[in-house]
Amino acid sequence: MPLALVALAVTAFAIGTTEFSAMGLLPQIAHGLDRTIPQTGWLISLYALGVVIGAPLLTAVATRLPRKTALIGLAGLFTLGNLLCAVAPNFAFLAVARLITGLPHGAFFGAGAVAAAELVAPHLRARAVSVMFSGLTVANILGVPAATLLGQHLGWRAAMFVVVVIGLLGAVAIARLVPPLPSHPGAGLRGELATFRSGQLWLALATVVLGCAGLFACYTYITPTLTEVAGFAKGSVTLVLALFGVGMTIGNLIGGYAADRALRPSICAAFLAMAAALGLFALTAHNRWTAAVTVVLIGTAGFATVPTLQTLVIRKARTAPTLASATVQGAFNLANAIGAWLGGLAIDAGYGLTSPSLVGAGLSLLGFAVAAVSWSADRRTRPAVADQPVDQPVDQAVDQAVDQAVARSAAREEPQQAAAAG
Repeated sequence: MPLALVALAVTAFAIGTTEFSAMGLLPQIAHGLDRTIPQTGWLISLYALGVVIGAPLLTAVATRLPRKTALIGLAGLFTLGNLLCAVAPNFAFLAVARLITGLPHGAFFGAGAVAAAELVAPHLRARAVSVMFSGLTVANILGVPAATLLGQHLGWRAAMFVVVVIGLLGAVAIARLVPPLPSHPGAGLRGELATFRSGQLWLALATVVLGCAGLFACYTYITPTLTEVAGFAKGSVTLVLALFGVGMTIGNLIGGYAADRALRPSICAAFLAMAAALGLFALTAHNRWTAAVTVVLIGTAGFATVPTLQTLVIRKARTAPTLASATVQGAFNLANAIGAWLGGLAIDAGYGLTSPSLVGAGLSLLGFAVAAVSWSADRRTRPAVADQPVDQPVDQAVDQAVDQAVARSAAREEPQQAAAAG
């Protein structure tokens, strides 16, 4: 794997740390700015709103720039947003800065996933995407606990300044290590929007929203479940959540490897595994040891879907994939909102703190159903390759056909140009 993937992963690590560490720093921020914790919780919602707004708008700008330039600019905007957060004099300023920080999130991961896929051979694309996203998963193991601990001892501003430094390192690493990347034939906003005419692309996005909502239905309420049902002390929850991050990292790597070998079966298997793990958690959550083990399984199965779904979207929007890839991040955030809402409804209805995991299991099965329908439809539209165990040979054949067409066009033009010159 090229070293350029590490540069993308460093920025992904900074973004993941910023997104999730705010949850652990809410008490410090609330105390420092004289706000209540529920009021401070809006900072998390504003970041998510920034992701949803920024994904299409900044991607529209990014499609007009060389991909490397766009990645550096997006990393720079993210770093600037964190700097504004760190120096915010009041809550209103911090709220606006938090919105700004979320704007480049979706566009960066969209452009970064496409860049990662272009940096390697076709049969390694999903693994390359998983390497970039490993920065996000490692952030949940190291970045978020470290930022929380730093914020508790030195203040929340210190934690944000550290993220600023990491963001700068990521931008410099991209500038130094990522090579110039060619534009796609359909590059440009019109070409990017044209990819959304694909029914398969919409099915892929529906799979993300429905299936991944299952993970967030459980994860949103995992802290009170671990303390009030499993019996963990509040100080031990951070360790269990770090185990969840370990599971995410394992799942991300497994998903990337499996997707390169058999993309569609890997997606379906990941959602079935997630449904099983979430359903099991409703039983195992009553014991600390079994709960901890199941949390790792949920993280593994949940994040095995990320490189597989991201790769599927890139393949279905192969001529202009940047906007579609960025839209996946908006779909993940929509899944987060839907999952949290449905899980909260189950708790409010009196079904207990383990009920969100059962809601999550049902949503994961819905994701599996949509993925299976999409797979079946894809096989019917491509009967000549329906029996292929993986999608990759099809992509290679298309790539070869494009290269041959370009070569034939160039061969035809050369004699004409020579005649004109004579």
